[in-house]
Amino acid sequence: MKLVTFEVSTALGPVERLGAWRDERIVDLNLAAGLLYKSGNKGRPEERANFFVPPCLLGLLDGGDEAMTEARLSLDFVRNEPTGPRGERVVWMDDEVRLLAPLPRPRGLRDFFAFEDHAKAGAARRKETLAPEWYEQPVFYKGNPRSIIGPDAEIPWPSFTRKLDFEFEIAAVVGKEGRDVAVANAPRHIAGYIIMNDCSARDIQKNEMVCRMGPAKGKDFASALGPWLVTSDEWNGKIPELTVRVNGKEWSRSKGAQPYWNFPTMLSHASQSETLLPGDLLGSGTYFTGCGLDMDRWIQPGDAIELDAGPLGVLKNTVGKPAGQTHLKYKQTGAYA
Repeated sequence: MKLVTFEVSTALGPVERLGAWRDERIVDLNLAAGLLYKSGNKGRPEERANFFVPPCLLGLLDGGDEAMTEARLSLDFVRNEPTGPRGERVVWMDDEVRLLAPLPRPRGLRDFFAFEDHAKAGAARRKETLAPEWYEQPVFYKGNPRSIIGPDAEIPWPSFTRKLDFEFEIAAVVGKEGRDVAVANAPRHIAGYIIMNDCSARDIQKNEMVCRMGPAKGKDFASALGPWLVTSDEWNGKIPELTVRVNGKEWSRSKGAQPYWNFPTMLSHASQSETLLPGDLLGSGTYFTGCGLDMDRWIQPGDAIELDAGPLGVLKNTVGKPAGQTHLKYKQTGAYA
C-alpha cells in the first residue's frame, strides 16, 4: 500500500485522515473499514473500524500486523465511490485534498550517515581521510520530530542561516516495538519507507560540528516527508535511482548508489539498549551529490525542489524567503548579533 495523511475541509475546519493512494485516488481507510464490517454484518462497524483501522497513521502502526491486514482488506473492498454511514466521502481525487506528511508527528527521528561516498566527500572537504570508526558502526544524530512538513509545503528559511541546503534521503518507519533487535529480525520491525528531505543550515551546522556537538540548530527547523509511505510488502528496501531537480533542471542523479549500512543494520544498532517504538523514523543520510554541499551549488528563495525516487514517489517543496537575516552569534548580553 501507499499510505498517505490527507486533509479535508469540513464545516468545523480542516480534518486529518488516513488514506491509501490508488489510481490517482485516495481511499479513506477508516471509512472503508466501516463499510467492510457493515457488509459482513459485524456489530458496531464504526467502533470496530476505529479500533482496527484508526484514522491516523500512528494509530495504525500501533495496531501492528493485524491493523495492516485489516487496512489492506478495507482498501480491496472499496472499488467504486461509496459513501460512509453519514454520507461521508470515502474516495477523493488527489487534487481535491491537501496531502500532509504521511507521518506528521513521528515519535522519534534518528538520521544516519550511511552513504560512504558522501562521508568521504565530507572528510575530503576538511582535508582529512574518513575516520576508521565510521566503518565500525552506523552513526546518527537525533533530529526534531516536531518540525515535520509535507509535500508541496514551503521549506522555511531560518533567519540565522545564509546557506540553506537540502538532503535527499530515504527513511524507514518503525512498525513494531523492539529492543536489542538482531539484524536478521530487523526487517520485521519496518513498516515502510518514505522520501525525506533533511533540510540543513550549513553554516550553523559547520559551527556546531567544529565544537564537536550537533547538528542541532543546523537541522532542527524542518524535515520534509512525502508524498506517501510505501509499505514493506510492496518495496524491499533497496534504494532506487534518485534524481534531484531544481526549477525543473536536473542537479543530481544517484546512479543506483546504495548505502554502506543497510536499514536492518541501522535499525538493529539504534535498538541496542534502547526501545524503538512504532512511528520512529530512521533516515538514511544522503548519497554523494544528493545535497548542495557536495556540489557547492546552493538553493535560493523561491526555488522548486523535486526529489524523485521512482516507486517511492516525488517529494516536491518550494524554498521560502529568509525570515530576516540575523546570524546566530550569541553575545553575553543575551542578544543575537
